[in-house]
Amino acid sequence: MKPPLSPPICISSSNLSLQLLSSLTPKPQTLLHFQKLFSSTSTETPKWNSNTKNLMITNPTLLLMESCNSMSQLKQIQAHMTRTGLIFHLFPVSRVLSFCALSDAGNISHAHLLFTQISEPNVYIWNTMIRGYCKAQKPVVGFSFFQKMVREYVEMDRRSFVFALKACELLHRVEMGISIHCRIWKVGFVFDLIVRNRLIHFYGNWGCLDYAQKVFDESCEVDVVSWTAMIDGYLKKKRPDEALRLFDSMLGSSVEPNQVTLITVFSACAQQGDLSLGKSIHKYVETNNVKCSLNLMNAMLDMYVKCGGFSSAKEFFDEMEIKDVFSWTSMINGYAKKGELDLARKYFDEMPERNVVSWNAMIAGYSQNNKPEEALELFHDMKKEGLVPIESTLVCVLSACAQSGCLDLGQWIHNYYVKQNRIQSRVILSNAFIDMYAKGGSIDAAAEVFNEMTVKDMVSWNSIIVGYASHGHAEKALNLFEEMKSTGLKPDDITFVGVLSACSHGGLVNQGWEYFRNMESDCGLKPKVEHYACMIDLLGRTGHLEEAYELITKMPMEPDEAVWGALLNACRTHGDVELGKLAADKLMLLDPKDSGIYVLLASLCANEKKWGDVRTVRSLMREKGIKKTPGQSLIEVGGEFHDFLVADEAHQQSKDIYKVLNELILLSRLGDYASNTAELV
Repeated sequence: MKPPLSPPICISSSNLSLQLLSSLTPKPQTLLHFQKLFSSTSTETPKWNSNTKNLMITNPTLLLMESCNSMSQLKQIQAHMTRTGLIFHLFPVSRVLSFCALSDAGNISHAHLLFTQISEPNVYIWNTMIRGYCKAQKPVVGFSFFQKMVREYVEMDRRSFVFALKACELLHRVEMGISIHCRIWKVGFVFDLIVRNRLIHFYGNWGCLDYAQKVFDESCEVDVVSWTAMIDGYLKKKRPDEALRLFDSMLGSSVEPNQVTLITVFSACAQQGDLSLGKSIHKYVETNNVKCSLNLMNAMLDMYVKCGGFSSAKEFFDEMEIKDVFSWTSMINGYAKKGELDLARKYFDEMPERNVVSWNAMIAGYSQNNKPEEALELFHDMKKEGLVPIESTLVCVLSACAQSGCLDLGQWIHNYYVKQNRIQSRVILSNAFIDMYAKGGSIDAAAEVFNEMTVKDMVSWNSIIVGYASHGHAEKALNLFEEMKSTGLKPDDITFVGVLSACSHGGLVNQGWEYFRNMESDCGLKPKVEHYACMIDLLGRTGHLEEAYELITKMPMEPDEAVWGALLNACRTHGDVELGKLAADKLMLLDPKDSGIYVLLASLCANEKKWGDVRTVRSLMREKGIKKTPGQSLIEVGGEFHDFLVADEAHQQSKDIYKVLNELILLSRLGDYASNTAELV
């Protein structure tokens, strides 16, 4: 005897569309044939039906449905259910619809088609459609199902609101979530713990902490999910102090933290950089015998790394019996940011398995520590491994291109990944392209990227302003500065470095003074040492050496190498030996091993024919054992870097290179000779 089924729903084969019927046409095969067919598939419980573990399902077809893992299998089962009439009952059709909507192997369009044939779907089916469209990253359609439930007076349950709030999260629409909150009040679900927890999570996820805190405070009952959602909300808003304060309150309550709570708390310690507090929470975990999952151990490891406790991090890492890619990458990130690239590379090379994030961490380490050649070589290795870079990878690679002047590679990345739509160019990546093109000498390409951006942030404006300034386009840089202000963006310190640099390159002394003096009154920014360096450079370039020196004496902070270096360079340009000696003396105190200071001073003295001073400078270099840093150049050919020093013969093709170079020099001299001869004639 068959087990009792749910009451028949108002659905008949005549109501089914021809399209649906065609997909359900049964073949003359028995249930035993189905069982044999599916017995070769995976025996793992599919994720889509994890909520049915407590159901007692005895019907053979429905049991088969629970182990379904492909749409081809689903359609065969559905055809059999249609032939036997099982599909016309509410529970069986809900299982078919659940697979289509929630399984990774499902098809949300098929679920929608099936839904339209059910005249009186129950709340579970409605909820499944909302949840399914959220899973398919189509939250607009998902939310429309919730709206339809409201219009048709469908009696909702707690999950209706939970899934609707999920749709609002995906839509980034806080106001829609607030409207759902109002509906929750109206229909009386405001006291339901699961619904309230979802509200706390929703508000916290989008930074509406006042709303989240209000829901939390008004709850007559809170559980570990409530506390964790609230702590996580403060953490997402970069307020680790409040997150940790809330955790302290939680410890004083009757609710014990779970592993998810502790992962969030360790992240708060990492964000705050509080190593001692992190250690105390680690001790709490050990004292209370908290079962540590790999995720929790990774959170502790990440805390030690980000808080600078590298000895503790290494000890903890070595003691971990199980490590995954995240564990190894944490160590790589930590040592790379600390500047210990050899150790970072050691961990990278020893990794049993790498993903794109691991490669990205090592590439970023090289790029951020001014080792662009190593960063680009690693990027080429990564491509050979067949890994597809992510946005942050390309940002680091473009930074390395900017440092090393590898414009060709940067252009290839732009053409291959962005222009061919392999990676979406968001603001951060577009900013990296602007910086790379500007530093690589292609300011027009930088401007093209900037002009194509639909959304620009402060970095975008600063990058193009600084780019135009460094290329000597003072007027364009200053016009962009005024345009930026008209958009409502408030200039920052970097903006004024670009503006003052533009004035310096354009020789605009009066405008430079005006911008410098109005920094604080107009924008609330006190000039920093880099702004003074720009002004010294501006005054020095235009020959106002005494005025530049006077400004140095009035600086509210100690002048650095950039300030004195700008003055020394101006003295060399305008032939002021005495002031140049003063600037050089200051620089030698700040950086006595910098050979460039001595070379610049000697050049100044030689230009003014102060040969005794030249000998003094060279003698001083010999006494201090300082040698002139040889000229160096770096070129990239076919992804391989070639480094050259003055008079260097280490390169394997050096003979051929010098031969070509000598021929070029000879041709140049012949050209000069021919030109001079023509003038004499």
